[in-house]
Amino acid sequence: MSRVAIIGGHGKVALHLTKILTGQGHQVSSIFRNQDHAADVEQVGATPVVADLTDLSVEDMAEVFRGHDAVVWSAGSGGSSPEATYAIDRDAAIRSMDAAEQASVGRYVMVSYLGAGKDHGVPEDNSFFPYAESKAVADEHLRNSKLAWTILGPGSLTTDAGTGKIEVSDTPQQDSVAREDVAHVAAVVLANLGTVDKTIQFNTGETPIADAIDASL
Repeated sequence: MSRVAIIGGHGKVALHLTKILTGQGHQVSSIFRNQDHAADVEQVGATPVVADLTDLSVEDMAEVFRGHDAVVWSAGSGGSSPEATYAIDRDAAIRSMDAAEQASVGRYVMVSYLGAGKDHGVPEDNSFFPYAESKAVADEHLRNSKLAWTILGPGSLTTDAGTGKIEVSDTPQQDSVAREDVAHVAAVVLANLGTVDKTIQFNTGETPIADAIDASL
């Protein structure tokens, strides 16, 4: 049994992941901003930690992470203002990585997106640009850290029921994937040290998740 801290714990991917992990006997600390969401998080078996990421210093986050075996970043600004996007998806994400190192957590899984990187190609006048820029910087910071990292790059997220099957590819045939399946991918990579220092891009496919990930390594 391990202890996992999930940042952005009330998001749909995070709630699915929490249910999977607690069902496997792991302990989950779920970090989110709105106190009103505590009951939802407790219902899937997590311990709620109510905190605003923009207010937490590296030291604050390290205190939350201490004693955990892994951190999963599944937070996001939700398409709000560019300022909020940079504050959460770039700055808070980077602080969380530094905090994980400071707290000697070691393992860190980042939920990013398919095509993230410095060469994302999103025009500056596109509303997606701040998010693309934030993820490019945050993901690169993670790759250069001392953490045992894995970056997940799913395509467009849907609320469809998961199929349990994906295609791992930088150019998958499908353009979307269920949030439930993203959660299952996160759970699989947490348990698979072969995914350390790997970026895994994927969408819905025809191969069972664990098999698809193993085949990509």
